Amino acid sequence: MTRWRDLMCGDLRADRVGERLVLAGWVDTRRDHGGVVFVDLRDRAGKCQVVINPERAPEAFAAVHGVRNEFVLRVEGEVVRRAPEAVNPGLPTGEVEVQADSLEVLARCPPLPFQLDEEGVDETLRLRHRWLDLRRPRLQRNIGLRARMVSTIRRVMDASGFLEIETPILAKPTPEGARDFLVPSRLQKGSFFALPQSPQIYKQLLVISGFDRYYQIARCFRDEDLRADRVQEITQLDVELAFPDREVIFALMEEMATAVWRECIEVALETPFPRLTWHEADRLYGSDKPDLRFGLELADATAVTRGSGFGVFAGAEDVRCLTVPREYSRGELAQLEAFAKEWGAPGLAYLIFGADGEVRSPIAKFLSEAEIEAVRPQPGSTVLFGAGPRELVSRVLGQLRLHLGHELGLVDEEAWRFAWVTDFPLFEWAEDEQRWAARHHPFTSPAPESEPLLESDPAAAIAQAYDLVCNGVEIGGGSIRIHSTELQQRMFDVLRISPQEQRSRFGFLLDALAMGAPPHGGIAFGIDRMTMLVAGERNLRDVIAFPKNQAGADPMTGAPSDVEPAQLAELGIRLAPGVGG
Repeated sequence: MTRWRDLMCGDLRADRVGERLVLAGWVDTRRDHGGVVFVDLRDRAGKCQVVINPERAPEAFAAVHGVRNEFVLRVEGEVVRRAPEAVNPGLPTGEVEVQADSLEVLARCPPLPFQLDEEGVDETLRLRHRWLDLRRPRLQRNIGLRARMVSTIRRVMDASGFLEIETPILAKPTPEGARDFLVPSRLQKGSFFALPQSPQIYKQLLVISGFDRYYQIARCFRDEDLRADRVQEITQLDVELAFPDREVIFALMEEMATAVWRECIEVALETPFPRLTWHEADRLYGSDKPDLRFGLELADATAVTRGSGFGVFAGAEDVRCLTVPREYSRGELAQLEAFAKEWGAPGLAYLIFGADGEVRSPIAKFLSEAEIEAVRPQPGSTVLFGAGPRELVSRVLGQLRLHLGHELGLVDEEAWRFAWVTDFPLFEWAEDEQRWAARHHPFTSPAPESEPLLESDPAAAIAQAYDLVCNGVEIGGGSIRIHSTELQQRMFDVLRISPQEQRSRFGFLLDALAMGAPPHGGIAFGIDRMTMLVAGERNLRDVIAFPKNQAGADPMTGAPSDVEPAQLAELGIRLAPGVGG
């Protein structure tokens, strides 16, 4: 390969027995067995055993004396078979070892802040020494999976006639979604660029420009609060095409997902993926990203409880229930009620159906026989109720369903359950601003039958939008776009974006839509979330090479950091009193 090594450590196999090779890598472990020293030498491909025998190589033996973990070595020696009793079947290189003839220490390492095989290391300490953390086999695997995933995606998209085109990082602030990261302009003092939350407008303009199949592995930036499955810098597969219909987009994305799962983790997915409308997903699972690896579907009890003697049910907009195949004790029900309250429920009504068929519950005396029989499950079950506004019931019972699915061991952890969720509401009401907001983004096209509802009944308007969900995680989302200037202006009007704002913020888009814009649509997939799923991780930061922490800071480099006053002055910026260091 190079003068430093002839082969990767993890690629050594029995077919190399008898060859003299040069290997280089990090010391994974060092063991001294009665004068003979064994070193496991590691690189990205894996590790192999090197034997340093003082009788064979006295100089190499002297050199290895002070070697510790994470020293970098260059070793030259002969590949030999291990003795039968010394074969390590758990290691791909376990049949062979290298008898060293020379050993060179290329780099030393001080005592480590943590051991690479140590569990439970504080995340801030790991991120501060990320170059060490990334040497862990698990993170090496994760980053390798991510690279293989992106390579697979590019291969599928290229084969389908898409062009990979880059779009600007310095862009214009957007009207919806998360907060923008702003970048001051030195040449245009007092003006700011925004880092793109997505290349949405640019990709529409590319299709209008005649590039009828575009894609990009795009960096996107969202200044929002962080959690395990959300970071501020994301990478997404961005896709747009002209003259689409939904079926073409679905088929292409199913081909892409199938290739990724097959080539990354050797899992064969069945296509086509099932589909649910947003209303079906919300009604049955209390979520627009349902986990389909287990049952526990919600049942609608609104109609049967309209005249109920239990006032909470009688006056509720929505009453739904969740049947759990076990009898809960009072203590267990108190814990479930506390969980429901964490998600906004005022309480948790229930009916326990004993093995003898008898009903036990404080609310049973208020319910008619017809109401009880309408929800009666198999004996030995508990029925949990949510009552109130639809959004509240969905949130509480949806989270309760997920909690119980895991608590009762109902989730098939080996399964991969994909589903398309379609026909989302076009708008959602922003209570704090007392106006309608775009649920997806303001460039999403309404369904044709919903166009007359834009002004008269926005709440009933349906979007030509769709998400792809895997095991309860949204991994992709997109829509058919508005390609008419008149319809785009109507959409802006509903969102209370004034004609003056429309021209100042989106005049270039409106002009482009007026100059021969074809029907177009697309989708975007979160590379980070897809990798998290494929790698079996619960935290996005474990599939990103250099992530920020939960506070949006980088403990390794110290970013974000203070800026010299001279640089701020050059940008025409003065910090408010008490801000900054």
